[in-house]
Amino acid sequence: MEKGKRSKRRRRESRDALLFLLPSLLGTGGFVLLPFLDVLRRSFLRAVGNQFVGWENYRQVLENEAFRLAAGNTARFMLVCLPLLLGISLGLAVLVRQAAWFQREMKTGFLLPMAIPAASMVVFFRMLFDQEGWLNQFLKLLGGDGKRWLTSSSAFWVLVTCYLWKNLGYDLILWLAGLGAVPEEQYEAARVQGAGEWQCFWYITLPQLKETAFVTGLLSFVNAFRVFREAYLLAGDYPHESIYMLQHLFNNWFVNLDMQKMTAAAVLLVLLTGGILGIEEGWRNSREKRERRVL
Repeated sequence: MEKGKRSKRRRRESRDALLFLLPSLLGTGGFVLLPFLDVLRRSFLRAVGNQFVGWENYRQVLENEAFRLAAGNTARFMLVCLPLLLGISLGLAVLVRQAAWFQREMKTGFLLPMAIPAASMVVFFRMLFDQEGWLNQFLKLLGGDGKRWLTSSSAFWVLVTCYLWKNLGYDLILWLAGLGAVPEEQYEAARVQGAGEWQCFWYITLPQLKETAFVTGLLSFVNAFRVFREAYLLAGDYPHESIYMLQHLFNNWFVNLDMQKMTAAAVLLVLLTGGILGIEEGWRNSREKRERRVL
């Protein structure tokens, strides 16, 4: 009798949960899943005439030099920026947390770039790195020569600096939230046992920041794709090849109405991004299972 009641209650709870989720499921299906399935269908067709061409669109994309350049630059940008951003923001979060007397001012200073519109920020960076900008003027005062920062390979590092400056405060707050969740009693017990600051950080702080690191890394990964605004405003449709990103490629294909390549490249990008996130999530789940078995 009790089993029957519990089973009926579970079915009722499952039905109620499904009803609550139904609006979100309908919205996701109507505005995300169905459009993606339509893009997937169009990726196998010719843009004019809807003739089935199989894998031809994908072959053209993968053999396209502009696509390979943009994909390589985007991957390089991710590999350089994400470790730098996560490492610098974590180090600053630890310092901000220890500097209690100066904490409010430091938080305000690091969060200020988030409140500045992208267009205003780009104006500042152009004034700083332009051929006749402040940095070149300063170098000339020191007896050096000016440099073409935005029209040479240095443009990549200008964009990296722009990304780090814009997103540092956001990641800083996420790390501070994670650091605040670590019980202070653990540090006190470790110090009583003779542990130093580095040992406390390595054996107490870092192991308990795994969840925060996952969320911060994921959001930083998403924000890295939004750097196109800064790159576009800095150098336009066709910037130096070192900062020619996938977003530039999609924008130019869209302007030229090259829908065949655009749909195939969009499918490849979604599958690649989903695969990376799926592998990361699977690795995280397997690690949690191993930890639970150890405990």
